[in-house]
Amino acid sequence: MNDLAHAGLGPRPFARWAGAEHEITPTPEALAWLNGRLGELTPTSPSAVDDVAVPASELPKPTRDALAAIVGAEHVDSSDETRLAHAGGQSYRDVMRRRLAQDVVVPDAVVRPASHEEVVAVLAVCHQHRIAVVPYGGGTSVVGGVEPVRARCYAVVTLDLARLDALIAFDRVSRTATFGAGVSGPRAEELLAAHGFTLGHVPQSFQRATIGGYAATRSAGQASAGYGRFDDLVVTTRIATPVGDLRLGTGTPNAAGPDLRALFVGSEGAFGVITEVSVRVRPVPAVRWYEMWALPSFSSALNVMRTLVQDGHSPDLFRLSDEPETEVALVLQGRSTARAVRLLSRLRGIRKPVFLLCGWEGGSESVDHRRRLVAPLLKKARGVSLGRKAGESWRRHRFNGPLQRDVLLDLGVLVETLETATTWTKLLDLYDGVRTALVESLTVEGVAPIVMAHVSHVYPTGASLYFTVMGRQEADGISQWGKAKAAASLAIVDVGATITHHHAVGRDHAPYLEAEVGEVGMKLLEATKNLLDPHGILNPGVLVPAPTPIPPPPRRAS
Repeated sequence: MNDLAHAGLGPRPFARWAGAEHEITPTPEALAWLNGRLGELTPTSPSAVDDVAVPASELPKPTRDALAAIVGAEHVDSSDETRLAHAGGQSYRDVMRRRLAQDVVVPDAVVRPASHEEVVAVLAVCHQHRIAVVPYGGGTSVVGGVEPVRARCYAVVTLDLARLDALIAFDRVSRTATFGAGVSGPRAEELLAAHGFTLGHVPQSFQRATIGGYAATRSAGQASAGYGRFDDLVVTTRIATPVGDLRLGTGTPNAAGPDLRALFVGSEGAFGVITEVSVRVRPVPAVRWYEMWALPSFSSALNVMRTLVQDGHSPDLFRLSDEPETEVALVLQGRSTARAVRLLSRLRGIRKPVFLLCGWEGGSESVDHRRRLVAPLLKKARGVSLGRKAGESWRRHRFNGPLQRDVLLDLGVLVETLETATTWTKLLDLYDGVRTALVESLTVEGVAPIVMAHVSHVYPTGASLYFTVMGRQEADGISQWGKAKAAASLAIVDVGATITHHHAVGRDHAPYLEAEVGEVGMKLLEATKNLLDPHGILNPGVLVPAPTPIPPPPRRAS
């Protein structure tokens, strides 16, 4: 994959982003359904790479020389292609800026260290020279977490951690593995498979996201009910900061004061750069069993999920689609499949089914036993098994989302996601509030958007909600989505839900963080930032407001 494919630029940005060998083209039936729901759409085409204006690098020569002395001149890259490849993440705003070739923000250089010691030295130089540093793993942030923002610094460099790509240590007895922060999800699984083990952490961004990124954003994978969220898996971390480095965690739980790992797991590079992560691993499962069920309604299925997780019988993967998301899934699966599902559902009196996906991983006896505990409860709730084939189909096509989004954007559809979480008591109020906010803010000329939701992470106390929106894209789609996201965020705050369950805070959610952690909580985060990053060079504006000190006039770049 070349750098421009990495950036999501070109005629098929997301097809290349996902490494697909072919495009996903909607069927005529799906296109007809979409036009029927959203009205006449105006197709668009992404701009060519050459249309993106790339300003000259403003990295001062003394800084460039100092960085080159640390990582090698070839790893301080100011080429247009490489800088474009690191122009933000994968949010709707990021993607649309690149598609329109408008307001694309690029770093002044991309620096690629190869070790923890090189990261420490790079931060020391950037701290001394007042250069902003944006840590970068797979570039999959959807909340403005990797945008190269200079703020009050002289220049900004993206710190690409791809060369920190080793399995540093593997402990079969303790079942832990230590990775460099730049190891990607697939690479981590490949390295562990050689030892007969797995991490089992598979988020939507799996193909591109990295171990360091998982930790920096407190990621949650598709089988979080069984394997745990990524923060549950972290044993130890190693972090570089402008004022020194840290090794946090002892390998086991302890009572040695507050757990300082929590300052950095979820800090998105604002407090320091995570360079190494030790995680819990487990043997590769002998069996992976995924099956699909149809249930009568979203609300009734939620009650089943809650009962199962609170009684300790949750599958490893538990994913429930609401009625609109189920309808879209049936449209995409084609007429024959949709007819078969609806016929089977109606035999049990289900007029408008919702899909519930259950997945188990482990030894054959364990998987069989746990499946037998769940099936009677689903049948008691009038659930209809659609079989293992449907479940495995979902797993095979798990990573098609980015490809589908690109095709929909070409058709003139605004498509984006957001997620949150709250207690079971508040969950339906949250669902209704966010749906209402999105429908009202994205209705165009009387045509309402398609607002879908699913629950994919469950806990004894509550669950997440993940919304996907498809609407008619207006001329200024970026502002259009900005207003809708603000309305949905206020609805989340009004219910008292979290502003983010697993996408992190970034810059997009930062305005709503104080409502969640309080004024004193924000002061605590800002004090931590000021202690570890006194000149405010680390990912300015992420998590906490950008620093206020104004540096002296910048030196001339050369």
